[in-house]
Amino acid sequence: MHAAKKAKNDEFYTQLSDIEKELQHYESQLEDKVIYLNCDDYRSSQFYVYFKDNFDRLKLKKVIAVHYTENGNSTKTEITRDED
Repeated sequence: MHAAKKAKNDEFYTQLSDIEKELQHYESQLEDKVIYLNCDDYRSSQFYVYFKDNFDRLKLKKVIAVHYTENGNSTKTEITRDED
């Protein structure tokens, strides 16, 4: 972290293993919830990977991930439970 501070590089990403360890304590509270992720880029977000890979097991209602660029453009992706 000290080297990154000197290099002015503050991009630190949470590892998938850390997300799994922490969110295991909240799994029962996630059922039928909408998860909103404001990501730098959902394709590289470990939070998105966790919720996408565990969507059915956690019985989530929806996952929404958005990304806003400096020039004002945005991307959005959604995963929704098929109610049928």
